[in-house]
Amino acid sequence: MAQKPSIPKGTRDFSPEEMSKRNYIFDTIKSVFTLHGFHQIETPAMENLSTLMGKYGEEGDKLLFKILNSGDFLKKAADEQLLERNCPKLTSALSEKGLRYDLTVPFARFVVQHRNEIQFPFKRFQIQPVWRADRPQKGRYREFYQCDADIIGTNSLFNEIDLIQIIDEVFEKFGINITIKLNNRKVLSGIAEIIGEPDKIIDITVAIDKIDKIGLDNVNLELKEKGISDEAVEKLQPLLTLAGTNSEKLNKLADMLAGSEIGMKGIEELTYIINNTNELGINSILELDVSLARGLNYYTGSILEVKANDVQIGSITGGGRYDNLTGVFGLDDVSGVGISFGADRIFDVLNQLDLYPKETTAATKLLFVNFGENEAKTSLKHIKELRKHGISCELYPENAKMKKQMGYANDSGIPFVAIIGETEMQNNTIMLKDMVNGTQEQVPIEMVIEKLK
Repeated sequence: MAQKPSIPKGTRDFSPEEMSKRNYIFDTIKSVFTLHGFHQIETPAMENLSTLMGKYGEEGDKLLFKILNSGDFLKKAADEQLLERNCPKLTSALSEKGLRYDLTVPFARFVVQHRNEIQFPFKRFQIQPVWRADRPQKGRYREFYQCDADIIGTNSLFNEIDLIQIIDEVFEKFGINITIKLNNRKVLSGIAEIIGEPDKIIDITVAIDKIDKIGLDNVNLELKEKGISDEAVEKLQPLLTLAGTNSEKLNKLADMLAGSEIGMKGIEELTYIINNTNELGINSILELDVSLARGLNYYTGSILEVKANDVQIGSITGGGRYDNLTGVFGLDDVSGVGISFGADRIFDVLNQLDLYPKETTAATKLLFVNFGENEAKTSLKHIKELRKHGISCELYPENAKMKKQMGYANDSGIPFVAIIGETEMQNNTIMLKDMVNGTQEQVPIEMVIEKLK
């Protein structure tokens, strides 16, 4: 019995039409990145596990796809380890490599490894797939693309402002209404200090980062399960339910965190970013959200997340500042800040809102009908000329019935059809049919070029 074809859960095939849409996303994002002076790099799909482990928190480590060592992968595993079934110990014995979880940590590794070849501050963008052993659900995949832009080698907050401008420009081009949520990890550290739990900052951030998914009550429950006192949880409530304009929130925060030096530093940074962004002007909503934590260990300053206003889906862009991510690779005191566009979620949002330009769905603009050997040869000469002018066109490969060839054009979303018979061959013209409105006219090749270019 033949095997039923399938793919792993959390992964997807993409048809030619879908790839046209995806390339539209990548090209749009890439165009804005390059406009802002970013340079493209790529890193391998797999990294050494030593590079990846310990950078994403305990939960992130569990979601890393590990790659079994080649050949006899049990060779380094002792019998006692196998019987003990201790996953961390077994992993180190069975696997030395893993699929990248994001593009930021590989980028930090890249910077340190190539520090003598790059110029600081270094502005890079990267558009590549990442893999997470997550539970597949709507808007959450095990394989997905990230489109990252990072600036490393400078502490300037102008970079955060520039990245917010990039986010605003990208989603304006897509026609997606968004809210950019902004917070600062220093503010979260200040909150942990004020409530008397400075050593539990990781537990606090991981819990409150889930507030949109599980609600305030469940966040409070998780905090208590992590050993945070009832009194501390109670003190946290006004901060998690902070309301008002950005200015009002900043003023309330300043009052609440007056006793925390690091918290006040975070408020100072937020104020600077918000005020300067407002002065420059953006089309998107910029919202200070104290519950925004992003549960990644490497963030040290600004953190941001983007939500689509008209679609129920998770974050479609996120990022933040990391002051010493390169330190674990031997390059200390190098600050960076970056953002990551979730291309797969953006793909779903654009589909739901039907925002793709019509021209993105068809790779071919013009199909030449095949009436036989002589007509096909004449068509190929015209096709060669049209392609020189950047017009995508093709010849139907067989002398099939007209209905079949027209059906192919319709099903493929090809907007124009060229018909060349004896009359057209004699006059060196083309019968150009518009498949959208059904009109057709006999025109010289020059007019076809002018019309379709």
